[in-house]
Amino acid sequence: MSIWQIFQRLQPYVKPYYRQIIFALFLTLLGAITAQVNPWVLRYTVDSVQSMLDKQWGIIQGKELLVRISVILFLKEIVNSLIVFGQRYFGEKIRIKVSSDLAQEAVSRILTYNLAFFSDNDNQKGKLQTRIDRGVESLTKLIQNFFIDILPLFANALVALVIMFSANFYVGSIALAILPIYFWISFKQAGELQGVRRKLKRQRENKSSGLINLIESIIVIKSFVREKFEGEKQYQTQMELMESQLKTRRTNFAYDGIKSFIEQIGVVLIIILTAYLVLDQQMSIGAIMFHILLFNNVSAPIRQLHRIYDEMNDALTYSEGFFDILDADNAVEISGKAVPLSLKGDYQLTNVSFAYPNGTKALHNIDINIKSGQTTALVGLSGAGKSTLINLLIGFYAPDSGTLTLDGLPLKDYDLPALRNSIGMVLQKNHIFKGSIAENIRYGKMDATQEDLEAAAKQAYLHEQIMELPTKYETDAQMLSGGQQQRIAIARLFLKNPPIIFLDEPTASLDAIATEQIKNSLDAIKKDRTVVIISHSLSQILDADQTYVMKKGRIAEHGTHIELYEKNGVYREIFDASARSLNLDKMIELIGKD
Repeated sequence: MSIWQIFQRLQPYVKPYYRQIIFALFLTLLGAITAQVNPWVLRYTVDSVQSMLDKQWGIIQGKELLVRISVILFLKEIVNSLIVFGQRYFGEKIRIKVSSDLAQEAVSRILTYNLAFFSDNDNQKGKLQTRIDRGVESLTKLIQNFFIDILPLFANALVALVIMFSANFYVGSIALAILPIYFWISFKQAGELQGVRRKLKRQRENKSSGLINLIESIIVIKSFVREKFEGEKQYQTQMELMESQLKTRRTNFAYDGIKSFIEQIGVVLIIILTAYLVLDQQMSIGAIMFHILLFNNVSAPIRQLHRIYDEMNDALTYSEGFFDILDADNAVEISGKAVPLSLKGDYQLTNVSFAYPNGTKALHNIDINIKSGQTTALVGLSGAGKSTLINLLIGFYAPDSGTLTLDGLPLKDYDLPALRNSIGMVLQKNHIFKGSIAENIRYGKMDATQEDLEAAAKQAYLHEQIMELPTKYETDAQMLSGGQQQRIAIARLFLKNPPIIFLDEPTASLDAIATEQIKNSLDAIKKDRTVVIISHSLSQILDADQTYVMKKGRIAEHGTHIELYEKNGVYREIFDASARSLNLDKMIELIGKD
């Protein structure tokens, strides 16, 4: 993106604050004018003092001059302080407001995206966080630089340059001739650093993502004693980042030295020319200091340009990643308009195939009929495509081919948020939000009363455990055990009380007694509802009305438990393996002895 394109993209976010912007521009103009007071006063002072010395006047005659100069400079400083305060305050106010709007826009956009967006390797949470944080930071710095640094500096430079030309054409020409050379060098500097900055961006994203992954995997790392291995991986990433940073600094230091040299050439040329004009009696002695101070105002943006260019290049680099997030229109979840009033839950899948965005083919020519009011089990080895199939049934992903209908209407025609209000889910690993137990259970029904929460917790066999905690329902939910957190997810389901339920290993994190308790509760809530369940637990699938056996993304066989068992196929193989893993023979033998 070019700097002009960035300003065009920022326009909608800056436009609501146009009054503050106009006022900031007015203050900038005033600041540019007051910045020229010192050169005028210095020239007047030097010329007046020289005239007094020529007349052999002393301090007595010069008192009035000193008082006049002191008053002018004092008043100028007061006015200038107020102007600078106004510039900085309104510039910072605009920056903060735009920063808030940009960050909220990113959050709002992300919430509309489908799961395919988040499953992309380039959109891992660490990378997204870095892209958003650095993008907002660099873009708002660009706004801050414009109103607090660039605009005042260049306004001062323009006014000072006009005054220099009006005072002496040749001196003004020297100042003007220096600027394009300096800008050309700055342009070359930016071009040389552009590729490095993109590399820095990727490396920072990888570092952030790697650190998050390190923290999340700390138990596995320690259990395999891989601290040294992971530390070396992170060290290598850090070294690559450091090398890119050093290259950036080396380039900046080299170009900044060249620019400083050119600026000093301009100062020397102006001193020589003004001294010559004084000796030639074309200007007064005071004019030497007058032009030097004016050139100082002209060159002030030059001295700041390296820093401004750095931050502008950051904006150019990180704005691309940030606006890529906002512009991911193909990731927006496509939703129909049909609002389900009373769902039955009759799913029909015909020749459905699906592949993930990374190209992994997960489902092949799936034909399934999930009947309303019945419990349908999905069985298969890990990686068979069971969870992927549920993601399609909920509308998280859309099939690549084939038809998927719910109650006779294509799923894509439904208003997905309204549809999901009628669907409940319990996963093998459910997310628990930062907050209290009450807040996490209430996620199932935001307007639920305390009595509703307690009733749902009792159904999930969690209430008694909660009441034993010091702060009861206000306890931090993330501090609970995995099994207790799973019960919170099940309590959410009871609270939501939906007509369609998807259960993906709902009791995987629970002990045997808790599993039995939850099974009894789930059996109760299953009545007159459409239930789709994935489970490796035999007790969860034996009483299913129909079972579909999946293998490598395909339907291998389907039927009731008895029918599938007698087929002596994939289901029988899985069933027998599960029985052996549970040592059912010994269990039955022990039960028989009792």
